[in-house]
Amino acid sequence: MSTKFHQAFGVYGILSENGKLAVIKKTGGPYINRYDLPGGTPEDGEEMAHTVVREIQEETGLTVTKAHQLGITGFRYPWQYEHWQLNQHRCVFYWIDTWTGQLADQAAQFTGQDALGAVWLPLAEISLTTCSPLVVKAAETVRQHGQFDPTEQTFTDWTVLTKPVY
Repeated sequence: MSTKFHQAFGVYGILSENGKLAVIKKTGGPYINRYDLPGGTPEDGEEMAHTVVREIQEETGLTVTKAHQLGITGFRYPWQYEHWQLNQHRCVFYWIDTWTGQLADQAAQFTGQDALGAVWLPLAEISLTTCSPLVVKAAETVRQHGQFDPTEQTFTDWTVLTKPVY
């Protein structure tokens, strides 16, 4: 008998400067109350390159002017959601080469928005204790000067936080 996974798919951007990573304050899903990468699910018919630009603008206030796709990876972990006990999150990562604007501490709120705002988080403070696996993967990519490792990861344990770390 096979185990059924909830399937999640998203497109995410890595914005880094001065030893820091742009992250959002997550308000929903398995990464609630943690820092997460800006990004999300494409709208119906939307190209992935447009999704990452739109999501970054909505969640951080920054306007992407140049980006390129790094690759795709996935994360599997236990998560009780509706009738599922496991989650498989497939993620397309983009390196954001250039952008304009200032990082928004508070994001505009609307139906479907799952970010309170964004902060520049020092790479040294990034860990699975306070961040999603996407942020940890992004920090590794920054430390490797943009070299992306597409190896998928499985976590035997995942804690959904009940209090914000931000």
